[in-house]
Order: sequence, then C-alpha cells, then structure tokens
Amino acid sequence: MRSSKAIPQTLQRSRTLRSLNRGLVKEQLVLFGTAKPKVINVSSVPQRSLFRYPGGKTWLIPYVRQWLNACNSQNKELIEPFAGGGIVSLTAVAEKRVRRALMVELDEDVSAVWKTLLSDDANWLAGKIIAFPVTKANVELVLSKSPSSLKEKAFAVLLKNRMSHGGILANGAGLLKHGENGKGLLSRWYPETLRDRIIDLQNYKADLNFIHGNGLQILKENIHRTDTLFFIDPPYTVAGRRLYRYSEVDHAELFRIASKLQGSFLITYDNADEIRELASSNGFQIAEIPMKGTQHTEKTELVIGRDLSWLKVI
Repeated sequence: MRSSKAIPQTLQRSRTLRSLNRGLVKEQLVLFGTAKPKVINVSSVPQRSLFRYPGGKTWLIPYVRQWLNACNSQNKELIEPFAGGGIVSLTAVAEKRVRRALMVELDEDVSAVWKTLLSDDANWLAGKIIAFPVTKANVELVLSKSPSSLKEKAFAVLLKNRMSHGGILANGAGLLKHGENGKGLLSRWYPETLRDRIIDLQNYKADLNFIHGNGLQILKENIHRTDTLFFIDPPYTVAGRRLYRYSEVDHAELFRIASKLQGSFLITYDNADEIRELASSNGFQIAEIPMKGTQHTEKTELVIGRDLSWLKVI
C-alpha cells in the first residue's frame, strides 16, 4: 500500500474498513478538530458558469482556493478532466490562481457550449439569449429541432439546461412546471445575467483551453507532468446514471491513474463505501465536506488527495 504524507496529530484518525482483495486497509480521515465545517453559502461565491449543472462545485470553491494556494499554483496549469459546468477552471483562471486551465468533457452537448463560448460566436450566443422570448411553445420548438450549427446547438443545450428540472441534460429530463416562486420556465432564465457572464468570460478566455474527449485518457497523457494540477470531479457512483448521459466511469482505474500522477490533485466524490475503500487502498486521505443538495437537504461529499493538511475550516 502506498504510504501517504504525515497529517498533524490533531487532524488524523484511522479506522479499519472492510477487508479488501489487497488486504486490510486503514482509512485516513482528516478531521477539523473541535470545529465543524459549515455549508458554504454559494451566493458568496462568484457565479461564472452559464450552466445549472447537477453536481456543480460552486459550493466547494473556498476549499479549492485553499488547495491552489497550498500548491503555489500561479505558474501551473490546471486540468479539469470532467469539466461539466467548469466552475473550478473558470474561477482559477479568472482569479489568476493558475497560468492556464484545460477543460475536458466527453458529452457532446456540453462540449458544444464550451466550444462556442471560447470562440468568436460567443457574442452571437449572448445576443440570442437576450432576444429569446420565453414561452413553453418557443422552448419546445427549439428543443424539438435539430440544430443547424454548433452555435445553434450550444443555445439549445443552454436552454434545456436552464429550463429542465435540476439542470439535468440526460435523456428524459422534463421541463420546469412551477419553478421558483411559481415563475415556471422563467424562474431559471436570467438573460441579462447569462449575457454578462459571457462578456466577463471574454476577459480571460485566452487562458482557457477545451478538449471534447475522454478525461481518463487526458489524465494518462499528463501523468508525468509536475507543472500541472488536476481537479477531478467524475460522475458519482450513486446519482451519475440519472444525471448524466456519460455516467459510466471505471472508478478503480481512475484511482489507479491518480496514484501515478506527478502533479498535485484533488478528487471529489459522493460519500460512498466503494470510493472510501478505493481511496484508502491507494493511501489517499479523505475529508468529509458538508453541502446542500438540490432539495436543500444537507449531506456530505468526499474530498480526496495525497495530503490534505492544507484543509482548514471555513
């Protein structure tokens, strides 16, 4: 079993998990002493992504900043192999915490949005969002047609994302009916806000790159780089199938690759026994961070890394 760096005595406890094929392992759970971390109020974090992305990590941004600071990240590249809504890459670049960021996404619909936002068609997309008259008939018409161009596809994807329950893009997701405060489809459609985020993105998009591809393959290709950081947020074991079109991930392979990465990495996952065991068997440290789900119920998610001694209560 791979040995990990030491954790301060006040932050560490070990407990024995079930017997694995590789033998009896010990979970290295990082604690916060007597303090209990609070649920992050996402309204306190700059909203940069256009997506209402299920599993989005806006709530984790204050901890991501801690990690980047500990890594002296300003002259390094950040790779986000499961980009989704891309809030970590957007924040890291906009706040000049990294030299540049590479976002990778397998879903062709999500990819269409990022390709458009990082191209000369971004202004067209902003104008289309502002001009679109929101009615159920208009929304259904756009979503029923095959888009004629990448930018038209990007608009349709954003429209579906903002108008569907929970921002779910997977097949079968239904449109909002009542929405927030009974506003229906308009409850998640803020055209001026979305336009402003597109305009703001133009200020730092030169430091953003995007690849439509397989995140695991990109990790393998960059395994020996020491000038690179990796924020790894794959589809989760429990809810992934319901939320994402491409939800199947070889979690054991992901951890095997992570164990060989030369650069620092931060992995986030649902609080599942399978994931805790994979982290422990690779000698990684685990922390439980509270967050609020889409139903406003509090739960914990896992933050995983080689060394989480930088983690402080917020």
